[in-house]
Amino acid sequence: MTDPKISITEDELHAYVDNELPAERRGDVEAWLAAHPDDAERVRSWREMAEALHARYDSVADEAVPKRLEIEQLVRQPRGWIYSAVAATLVAFIAGGGVGWLAHGAAASPSVFQVLTLDALVAHRLYVVEVRHPVEVPGSERTHLQQWLTKRCGWDVRAPELDATGLKLVGGRLLPGPTGPASFLMYESASGERFTLYTSKAKIGTAQMRYTAAENSGAMYWSEDGVGYVLSGPIDKDRLNQVARQVYDQTEKTRS
Repeated sequence: MTDPKISITEDELHAYVDNELPAERRGDVEAWLAAHPDDAERVRSWREMAEALHARYDSVADEAVPKRLEIEQLVRQPRGWIYSAVAATLVAFIAGGGVGWLAHGAAASPSVFQVLTLDALVAHRLYVVEVRHPVEVPGSERTHLQQWLTKRCGWDVRAPELDATGLKLVGGRLLPGPTGPASFLMYESASGERFTLYTSKAKIGTAQMRYTAAENSGAMYWSEDGVGYVLSGPIDKDRLNQVARQVYDQTEKTRS
């Protein structure tokens, strides 16, 4: 008989949802879920999200790749086209079945908040690998960066001071969001660890902080007063939560 005390990792829960778990581990996972209702609820919500994403994106996954997204065309196109290609690839990945990681709690179709989080993770994975041009405005111009993003985005954009977590501001850039402009700030530790903070205004109200992960990237996401925040970084949930709490506390003070 399978022992429900055998520890199950979060990666294995995701693999279970995505039908990618080795057969010999399925019994262990199912025994674990039977003994741990909180994890069972998470798995249930991830499956609901999977169904919602399939309903929304399966038709897109079956479409032919547009000529403008073919590799030879991308080489000759501005960086904006590369961003579109990465986004299209990730959507195809989700529609294809890798959906256990995305969100907790699903509606009939992905919400603006969920799309915002997906956009933030795509941008994070695209820009954190950049060496020479990770940002448009460097962190040494923090005041100008904040003023510029505030003017373009339409709300008070502030680059939090994250020195207490060992992170320095690399800089930022303006990006397209789900319903308008989005601000994108990048931070880096002395060891080269990078985090990004993506914010975009949308009709999303207020939502508590949540965690999601995709491959080697993780994110904490929340919203306040119609602005969505997504802090992306390494998959370490505790580390992400530490940094996200610093961001949250400082943005709360700004609004007060």
